[in-house]
Amino acid sequence: MTDKVHCAHILVSTHTEVLEIQKMLQSGESFSKLSAERSTCPSGKRGGDLGTFGRGQMVKEFEKAAFALQKGHVSEPVKTQFGWHLIKRLD
Repeated sequence: MTDKVHCAHILVSTHTEVLEIQKMLQSGESFSKLSAERSTCPSGKRGGDLGTFGRGQMVKEFEKAAFALQKGHVSEPVKTQFGWHLIKRLD
C-alpha cells in the first residue's frame, strides 16, 4: 500500500458539470486542458496538478478516491465540501 500519490484534479461546483466534463474526457479530450479551462481550483492553471501528497493531507473522500486509482486512470465524480472532483493519478 502506497503512502504517497501524485494526482491532478478538476473541481467544479455542480454534479451536472462534472458529468459533462467526464463525458468529454471519455471522448478523448485532454485532462490538463479541461482542468485549465473548467476547474475552479487555482491548480487548474497547472493542468490540475496537485503534486505529491500523503495520507491525511486531503479531505477524506478525495483521499480515498485518489489512493484507489491506478496510474493514468481518472476517478468517478467525487463529492467533497469543496464541490465535485474528477481525479487523475499521475505517478
